[in-house]
Amino acid sequence: MGRGDVSTATSPASQDCTARSGPDYQHQLVYRIGIYGWRKRCLYLLVILLMAVVIINLALTIWIIKVMDFSIDGMGSLRVVDRGIRLEGKAEFLHGLYASEICSRK
Repeated sequence: MGRGDVSTATSPASQDCTARSGPDYQHQLVYRIGIYGWRKRCLYLLVILLMAVVIINLALTIWIIKVMDFSIDGMGSLRVVDRGIRLEGKAEFLHGLYASEICSRK
């Protein structure tokens, strides 16, 4: 080996790398990205349970609104007017009633 000669000897590690770069090794480097197996099933079950809870919650909320007769104007026989609250019909108060003014029908 003279001064201008370049050695082309390869180490076992470099031979191993070149052997791995072939088409067979490239197919082995495919990584599965994502959730697979029982974890995926548990995730789907969790999503389905959450959707069921949301639907039941919305149904109960709408049912309570209908039963209590909520509307934009008020609740049941109570109506919100410009000067306060107007009660149309009978009412029963469980505790004391505090008001600045109570008027009856004319």
